[in-house]
Amino acid sequence: QVQLVESGGGLVQAGGSLRLSCAASGSLSSINTLGWFRQAPGKEREFVARISRNGLSTYYTNSVKGRFTISRDNARKTVYLQMNSLKPEDTAVYYCAAADTPFVETADRYDYWGQGTQVTVSS
Repeated sequence: QVQLVESGGGLVQAGGSLRLSCAASGSLSSINTLGWFRQAPGKEREFVARISRNGLSTYYTNSVKGRFTISRDNARKTVYLQMNSLKPEDTAVYYCAAADTPFVETADRYDYWGQGTQVTVSS
């Protein structure tokens, strides 16, 4: 089993920045992909970004490219999401997820999920 705990959410003005963290624990040897998803009220959960096991491969949804950066510190078993130039439409609950399968971007391919952290961007 893998446990994921997110932190770093909060309220920020448009144009501001936040850094989300996700601490992983448990049996991590099978995990190949770590990702971030988000879910706004009344909307489906959507993919935001993912990073490979060695950190060399990253992928972003178009709406966050150039503004968000995903990274990982394997020694600390933590994945980060640096969010800059935040917009009101980025408001959502952000979830960290882990997958045994490499290079996946759909929620149904992820095996483990955190509890989520709220990000609210005011205009």
